[in-house]
Amino acid sequence: MSNITGKKEKASKPSYNIKHFTLNIKIIFTITLFFLAVFPLFCRDITVTVIDSDLDLPLEGARVLTRDGAEYICDANGRARLQAPDDRQIIVHATYPGYENGMIIVPVTGNTFTITLRLAGVLQGHELVIEAARPGTNESRTGRSVAVNSREISQTAEIGIVEDVMSTISLLPGVSYSGVFDAQPSIRGGYPGDMNASLDGFYIYNPYFWGGGFSIFDPHMVQSAQLSHGVFSTRYGHTISGLLDITSKKPSPTETQFELGVNTSVANFSLSLPFNNKGGILLMGRVTYYDPLIFLAKQITDYVPELEIVNYIRTAPYIRTATITGNYRFTDNLEFAATGFFGVDGLGAYFANSSNTDKLHSDTTADIDFVNYQAFLTSSLSWNPRTDMLLRFMLGAGFEDRIIGAEMVYQIHNKYFSDNFSYKPILPLLSLDTNMYQYSMNGDIEQSDLQYNIQGRLDYDWTLSKNILIAAGVQEMFAFSRTKGEMRMPTEKTFKEEDEYIQQKIREFLSPIPIPESEWSRLLLVSRMREHPSDTENYLLTTSGYTLAEFSTNANRFKAELGVRLDHFILFGDGFTLQSDPVLNPRLNLDLNILRNAGIFNSIDVSAGTGLFSSVSDAVYNVEERYKLDYIKPNRSWTSVLGIKFEFPESLTLNIEGYYKYIFDRTYIMVSDAEQTVVNPHFDGEGIAWGIDVMLHKVQSRYWDGWLSYSFSWVKYHDPQGKASGTGLYGGNRGDDWYFPTYHRFHNLNLVLSIRPVPRINIFLRFGIASGVLLSRRVGDGPLSYPVLIYKGEDGKDSYFIEKFYWPSVIDENNRTTPSFPMDVKLSFYGNNNNGKTRFEFYVAVENLLSLLYTAQGNTSVNQYTGEVDEGSTSANYEIPIPVPSFGFRISY
Repeated sequence: MSNITGKKEKASKPSYNIKHFTLNIKIIFTITLFFLAVFPLFCRDITVTVIDSDLDLPLEGARVLTRDGAEYICDANGRARLQAPDDRQIIVHATYPGYENGMIIVPVTGNTFTITLRLAGVLQGHELVIEAARPGTNESRTGRSVAVNSREISQTAEIGIVEDVMSTISLLPGVSYSGVFDAQPSIRGGYPGDMNASLDGFYIYNPYFWGGGFSIFDPHMVQSAQLSHGVFSTRYGHTISGLLDITSKKPSPTETQFELGVNTSVANFSLSLPFNNKGGILLMGRVTYYDPLIFLAKQITDYVPELEIVNYIRTAPYIRTATITGNYRFTDNLEFAATGFFGVDGLGAYFANSSNTDKLHSDTTADIDFVNYQAFLTSSLSWNPRTDMLLRFMLGAGFEDRIIGAEMVYQIHNKYFSDNFSYKPILPLLSLDTNMYQYSMNGDIEQSDLQYNIQGRLDYDWTLSKNILIAAGVQEMFAFSRTKGEMRMPTEKTFKEEDEYIQQKIREFLSPIPIPESEWSRLLLVSRMREHPSDTENYLLTTSGYTLAEFSTNANRFKAELGVRLDHFILFGDGFTLQSDPVLNPRLNLDLNILRNAGIFNSIDVSAGTGLFSSVSDAVYNVEERYKLDYIKPNRSWTSVLGIKFEFPESLTLNIEGYYKYIFDRTYIMVSDAEQTVVNPHFDGEGIAWGIDVMLHKVQSRYWDGWLSYSFSWVKYHDPQGKASGTGLYGGNRGDDWYFPTYHRFHNLNLVLSIRPVPRINIFLRFGIASGVLLSRRVGDGPLSYPVLIYKGEDGKDSYFIEKFYWPSVIDENNRTTPSFPMDVKLSFYGNNNNGKTRFEFYVAVENLLSLLYTAQGNTSVNQYTGEVDEGSTSANYEIPIPVPSFGFRISY
């Protein structure tokens, strides 16, 4: 029955830093050992049993909560074991869906206690109303999804300079390691950024801050998160990679609650106000305060060269958000809910640097301003016309405007040509200095990317019997996108790629030199200022519908879900209309329980699923009439999953899944080399991804919980019209052979542990192993010199040559960066006042701890103007070579 809820230089590290860090670690360990030794002396184990007050039956799965924030789940006998202090009373709460909350006061003596719960809404003339999550959310289901609750999110996401739910998601099986400050991982071989996200059913087009460095999902506003990367229900779509469904926290209908938190760089608060015991309003806000941190970092740059970049920050990076969510139950079968969000992020920097060496004297200045506004408002109305039916209406709108402005000037003073410069003997013929040159380059960009969208959705569930449920739904999504601005910068192209007029002027300038025809395109690169204006406005209308049926036998020994989804896309632009053919996405899932309560197994379940998925690439938003397209196609994938789940006593589960995914009609972009940039989408890309995901999960327990996950992934793509030397997006630049994408990793392993030696202390440990990503293999003995003609002046009369260097390299699928070993440690302390109403938490943490000893390595860097090669190997561009400390404090009432 459905119901309502609804590339950096690696510098030597000063030794004193390591000594100080070692000393701090020793102090922390000493304090920890003290608490471990003393606290158990003042605690005792107690057992709390939760039962139905009328039937006297144990309530398996009931939640037992204490005022210090600890949460426990009752076993099959309705029992939960927890610790209570010997010196004072504590308050223990129990909750269970469809029941009124219960509470007892645990005295200083005794070890066994019982909480009885009564059904909610059993008054005369009233129907029983059970509040549950939206169908298909907040649950881990083999072959379909992995879910994490608020407690797991708190332990794993409340860490770092910006607390982010994606810190939790990145630790789940099927999610590839993406490095530090990157919230866009690859999901089961999909492109980073392909993952779609929704909040309470509302699709969010760009759920990121700082260009994808962090997500907008503050852990304090999230009740649960579910990553669907298998064959999930036809209720959901618009992705071929994965869907992250976030369920926001709801206000308490009976209590006023307040929470204030401060961490390394962010302050946040929340205020929950009840309304007539039928609903409430929850206000939340978050703001960064990086200015003092930037000031502190500037003071230590002389000792930590990796931080030198902070000297050029004019406006410290910032994030500011406000969220309001509320709900109201008009009657037992009618409830309204709404969520509003506003966020702004940005930064400003002025970079000025001079280099004065024997080989190069240069000056660089750059002025950058970036700001991104985004907001959305979503509402839903849930109605039970009958006890076996659920209707849910959803309506929402979103907005985003990303604005960037930047100016850059680069000047080289009196640069000497090397003896190996191939054009040096012929420079006198052009009346050019054979010994040195001066070079000036400047560029600027002003651009705004505006988007707004409106979404409407209707879902209907009907429970025909206790074994059969049917559902259907429709959704309309209307999106407007406008890109407007201009970019001016020098671009290098081969002589042959220039237009005929420029070719003719270059021939006139170089007429004193007898250059063979074959040499024109082979040796000569031409650099000149080019303008790239953009002014596009497009509208995308997406229509979706689905229907499904669920069947289960008595005792749920066998379950099946069969559904089909229809998606259709129409793109309206200036002077053109493009549409896709309607795409059908049938999906089938089967679940079989083959064993229960036998030996060491509580149960063994096998799952199998197969189905089709579709999504539209973001690239279609920038299509223009001059691209001469006749149609658009959505990305498609056919995914099959086979899994098995073992449940053991003590809430221990082992889940193993194997998957195969064939991707077709995939969009990739070829960027033409014409005078005016032309983006050419192609819809014939292919891909194959297969792998194995394993997760050993210890669900909430008194002393420890966490998980061990391992993923093996093999993925290759194919762009039939790709060019190895071309410019492309989502591929298109690796030729027409099958290839590993640049982000691909074969192996990802994550160990996540939360250890609670006593109720007031939690030790969180995360350790990972991630194999390397593709790394170009350099050929030859070192950098080579090549000439570049700087096209200047009217008709190219003031042109001149400069010398640049490069180290030839090739794509070698057997050459990769070295492995990564991320390690994070967090120590949390909890407490409360005597009556338990006021609770607090304090934590200290260090991310990327092992970087003191090791970071993943890539290629050395080459100075393109001198040919100098940096000594040693640089850190891979997804790594930072220093640990990241953080702290946080939170108080709630």
